[in-house]
Amino acid sequence: MLNDITLGQYFPGNSVIHRMDPRMKLILTIVYIVGVFMVGNLPGYLLALGFLYLVVRISGIRFKYLLKGLKPLRFIIVFTFVLNVLFVQGETPIFTLGFFTLTREALHNAVFFALRLVFLVMGTSVLTLTTSPMQLTDGLERLMRPLQKFHFPAHELAMMMTIALRFIPTLLEETDKIQKAQMARGADFETGNLINRAKAMIPLLVPLFVSAFRRANDLAMAMEARCYRGGDHRTRLRELQYTRLDLYAALATAAYVAVVVLEGRLLG
Repeated sequence: MLNDITLGQYFPGNSVIHRMDPRMKLILTIVYIVGVFMVGNLPGYLLALGFLYLVVRISGIRFKYLLKGLKPLRFIIVFTFVLNVLFVQGETPIFTLGFFTLTREALHNAVFFALRLVFLVMGTSVLTLTTSPMQLTDGLERLMRPLQKFHFPAHELAMMMTIALRFIPTLLEETDKIQKAQMARGADFETGNLINRAKAMIPLLVPLFVSAFRRANDLAMAMEARCYRGGDHRTRLRELQYTRLDLYAALATAAYVAVVVLEGRLLG
């Protein structure tokens, strides 16, 4: 399951999506997510899926690889679905079983909230898979630069967010190594009830936290040895510039949002 997590990983390439400005990719990802939350019917989600599939094909990433990143989130998706089914009130009953009544409104909300969560994860994964950690840091910092007038630590915050995102695959790899070492010593992580499984995770979590703190300390020492002083007077090898690709991508995303809004009004 650990190998199925794609969030935070970078897939090198030279596609149109890879060559886009990271600032534009961040903005368009947010716009796409907002567009998904504006959808209120099944045809709208089919439009969102079609748009996402087109972007994935252009980026050169296999769509199956993107779907694989949803496997570790199956519990959260199912849990969200069940919560909406059980606790959302409605006026149009579908069937009644004892004290439980499933309504059309509850089923509607359950399906749509689960789909929103799926598209949220997949859209964010496309961003991280096509943007290197350095580009992501520069894009976040440039977008938050106007806040520096209010003494907002834009560079520091962007650096922390990118480091945290970049260390997800590293910590997953470390977790897999520790888990295999513990299993070779007789540890069992897959049998028993939920409480027993949670107790079995303690021998895994302790060395993982120790390793994470050690890596953080090594990173801090390496940054200090290279005279890292934050974003003050920092120069860059490649300055970010918007190109025609960014303009075309913005127009395509704006067209997608317009179609979603129009479709919602016609069918809503």
